[in-house]
This record gives sequence, structure tokens and C-alpha cells, in this order.
Amino acid sequence: MDSLSTGRVARTLQHLFTEAEQADRPLMAQFVDAAHPEQLIADTIAHHVAEERRDLRGFYRGYADNFLNVAPEYGRFLYQCARARKATRIVEFGTSMGVSTIHLAAALRDMGGGQLIGTELEPGKAARARANLEAAGLADLVEIRVGDASETLADVGGEVDLVLLDGAFSLYLPVLKLLEPHLKTGTPILAENAFDHDNEYLAYVRDPANGYLSQPIPISEGRGNEFSVFTR
Repeated sequence: MDSLSTGRVARTLQHLFTEAEQADRPLMAQFVDAAHPEQLIADTIAHHVAEERRDLRGFYRGYADNFLNVAPEYGRFLYQCARARKATRIVEFGTSMGVSTIHLAAALRDMGGGQLIGTELEPGKAARARANLEAAGLADLVEIRVGDASETLADVGGEVDLVLLDGAFSLYLPVLKLLEPHLKTGTPILAENAFDHDNEYLAYVRDPANGYLSQPIPISEGRGNEFSVFTR
């Protein structure tokens, strides 16, 4: 059974990917048209991290209408990871409009149920994500918590089978460390936009001494996708 391919989930995702492409087109165009896109990415990440640390809420308020969503192929990969892991409790840092959330929740539905805990800084995005999950018929599987992840993810209710990090770059490592006591051995941690530019998160998960086996994956090339497994 694969609810990504037919029915309400498939129709909702098709609509959202179309809407996201229109909403984010001006933002994405600057990278496509850049003479040196890799340097632009590095400079953009450095700027984002500095601005996040200066004023996290204020900075991301400027992206309130942007989806900043996963690509379709990465969404399918998330679904596959959840199915392969037989996940029953998933944590997502950075829900945005709920595109990745729908992929993960669809996997839970197709395996008979479970819980996805998402966290989103922007209340408006969280509201839109909830509406999109309702449209997909998956809202009963998802709890979206609004606010600072250090508070919203302080209690995740038990052991975690899968983690998606797709929020503020500067918080990837603090969020991971917050969740570590709840990770099962073998839990996959998927990080979007984990670009290899002076990245403390990557330095941490790529050091086996910290209890992870990690490497970049060539899905949605250019998006900085890192796949890690908790080995403790």
C-alpha cells in the first residue's frame, strides 16, 4: 500500500508542489542565475546563521510566505525511510507548510498509525500546515507545536524512530543533542540544507566518536542532504 501515489495525499501534494514552485520561484532564481552558485550558497548560509543567532524570529518572519519545502524525490525518500524503519514516532524540526510532514505521515498511515511531532516557529505556517494535513487526511497522526524548538521538543513522549531536521541551520546540532536521549540505536537522522561550509552539525555527526555514521546523499543534488544513523 502506497498512499503517495493515489487519493487525497497524492492530490494534496500535487497542489502543494505547484503552489510552492510559484511562491519560491523568485528566491530560487538567484541561485540558478548565479555565476558561482557554490560560493553564493556558502555566503548565504553564513548570512543565515549570523541572522538566526541575532534574531531568529525576526529573520524567519521574512520567509513567512515561502514554502522552502523538500523536493518530490526527497519526499519519497523520507517516506521510504519511515517505512523501512517501521517508524511509529517521528520528530520533524521545521514543519513549514507541511510538505515533508505529509510524506512522513503518509508512511505512518500506510503502516497502521503512529505519531509525528512537528515544530514550527511561525504560527501562520503551522496553521497552513495543519490545513494541508487535513486536506490530505492525515491530521490525526500529527501534532504541530509552535515556538522555539528548545521548548517544543523538550518532551517528545518516548523513543524516537526517525528525525528530520529542516529548520534554522544554527539549531541543527542543539536540536539533535536535545533529542539524543530519546533516539533508538539505528535511528536515521535526515538533515536538509546541511551544507558543508564550516558546519558544526556535520562535524559532529561525521565523527564516529559521537555515536553516528554519516554521509551526504545525492538525492535532490545541491540541497545539502545528509543521512546519519545513530549507532549507540
